[in-house]
Amino acid sequence: MNFFKSKQSIILPKHNCVQPDALKVASLKKLVGKRVVLASNSPRRKEILKSFGLTPEIVPSTFEEDLPHHEFEDVHEYPVATATQKAVEVYQRLLHADPDDAPDLVIAADTVVLTHQLPGLSSMSYTDAPTTRQDILEKPSSKEDNMRMLMDINGGVCEVVTGVTLVYPVLEAPGYNIRSIDERTLVYFADNSRELLEAYVESGEGIDRAGGFAIQGLGGVLVRKVDGDYHNVVGFPAASFVKLLETLCEDEDDFLEL
Repeated sequence: MNFFKSKQSIILPKHNCVQPDALKVASLKKLVGKRVVLASNSPRRKEILKSFGLTPEIVPSTFEEDLPHHEFEDVHEYPVATATQKAVEVYQRLLHADPDDAPDLVIAADTVVLTHQLPGLSSMSYTDAPTTRQDILEKPSSKEDNMRMLMDINGGVCEVVTGVTLVYPVLEAPGYNIRSIDERTLVYFADNSRELLEAYVESGEGIDRAGGFAIQGLGGVLVRKVDGDYHNVVGFPAASFVKLLETLCEDEDDFLEL
């Protein structure tokens, strides 16, 4: 008798981003067997998602990420708008490529660093600081630009903002829904010497990072304190993302059921 021969074949789902080590909660179980796509080629976002048991399909967006900063009265809306453009572009592209295998969920994110002047009095809270327009620090274009960014925020506070957008199918026009959040984290820089900043710039690590530094790498030595979600500074706010999934599962009976 062949004990290893099964009478019934096991049919695995075509798509499944939920790994065995993921937490057994309703919001993540909802993704089992679904085509979940991350519209980003960022290894940091991929690694953060993998750390809590999700390995989505990677399809980088072709959106140019060139929205004019001045068109946003509130600069916090800029990364949300960029993430939305990226998510919609990937969703529509994959839908048109194969309507019978359209994504069930597209996740996109965009992270920017905003300058913010440190309050002059220790008794003044961050929220009490004078309201001045913050400048957006994206990826530096050169080592010189990287040095300029670091000098601007050295010894002070910057704000890291990540916009996260989810796109998923619905019956109503235009055939998909968009839900977005933004996560904000304050990063306090030490009063670093010019020698240390120059050495960091020469390492080249900051060239491909918003704000010109990577807190999870060599750039961590420049930072003395983080107020908020550390993962947000790296590039993806995991806790808020899961909370958004929970909200959608509770509020929309047909979420990911089409």
